[in-house]
Amino acid sequence: MIDEEKQQDNTSPQTENPSTLSQENDGEQSPATEVDASVETDVELPSNLEQQTTQESADSQTTVPEEILEVKDATSVAEAAAAEVVLEDTETLKQEIEALKAQLEQQNLQLDSVKTQSARIAADFDNFRKRTVKEKEELELQAKRNTISELLPVVDNFERARAQIKPQNDGEMTIHKSYQGVYKQLVECLKRIGVAPMRPEGQEFDPNLHEAVMREATDEYQEGVVIEQLQRGYFLGERVLRHAMVKVAAAVEPVVTSEEGSPEIAGN
Repeated sequence: MIDEEKQQDNTSPQTENPSTLSQENDGEQSPATEVDASVETDVELPSNLEQQTTQESADSQTTVPEEILEVKDATSVAEAAAAEVVLEDTETLKQEIEALKAQLEQQNLQLDSVKTQSARIAADFDNFRKRTVKEKEELELQAKRNTISELLPVVDNFERARAQIKPQNDGEMTIHKSYQGVYKQLVECLKRIGVAPMRPEGQEFDPNLHEAVMREATDEYQEGVVIEQLQRGYFLGERVLRHAMVKVAAAVEPVVTSEEGSPEIAGN
């Protein structure tokens, strides 16, 4: 009996072992099944990811155009603002250019006025210079005329002495030559400063040059011709320094005889 119970005891664990093993195997297989499930989920994940990616891509396709539109709108607004700024700057530049043109035109007018004024001043100064030079020449000429006019009577006296004094001996001839030498020196000085004597004899009477103090009826000269110079006249340059006192020829009046034979002058 004991042997049978032992046998039964021995067999009972053997019989229980498969069950326990199976249970243990089942317990051990559960992780395997879990692994298999995990593998299966891993295998299924790409499809989900693909769906998610497609959905995200679809979402992105639906949302990106709006952003692009927003960017485009912002760009168009910025471009419009920039265009307005450019237009404002262009208008400002045009106004500045117009103002500069007006300023330039005004400056050109002022420059023309200054040029005209400077030309007028230059012309006035040139006229003033010419007038001053002319006045200076007139003053110098007047001073010369006044000085020489005071010396001319001395020259006249020398000429009268030469015409009237006739030396009779050597002593008188020496004196005559000495004062004639002074006269000659004086005449040379007058020539150097532009004094020239007139030679009116035989010329037509000119009241601008001559002063008639006598008239003489003669047949040798035509009427109005200068016969003799009584006081010498002089030029100073091209101007008359002193008029010449002259004797002028006059026409001879015809003589008519009366019945008694006595001559009578026509017109009596």
